Amino acid sequence: MINYKSYLIFLFASLAISIGLQMILPFPYGLGAALALFIAFPLILRKRMMNRMRGGFGSGSGSGSGNSGGLGGLFGQNSDKPGIKYECLVCHKVYNARECPRCGSSMKRAMF
Repeated sequence: MINYKSYLIFLFASLAISIGLQMILPFPYGLGAALALFIAFPLILRKRMMNRMRGGFGSGSGSGSGNSGGLGGLFGQNSDKPGIKYECLVCHKVYNARECPRCGSSMKRAMF
């Protein structure tokens, strides 16, 4: 959840900047810049919040283990696992590819 204090800071900062832009720029350009600012600031807040959630607890954003596209930080907080592993239904080898490296079978079961 987003911090209420930082949300208010962003809200009032965007309000102050948009009023300043409307005073400096002529009418249609100032209004367009203010609207763009009110659209851009919540997107920035959401991006920061999602990066914070994706990073997990106690780990920095630079200490990822190859889980850039996974859902580890949001569902389950498993940022140390590389992703979904598969078990071959023929020879029961656990792997992380399209086909089994041992027998070449494509029949597999997902292990979360």
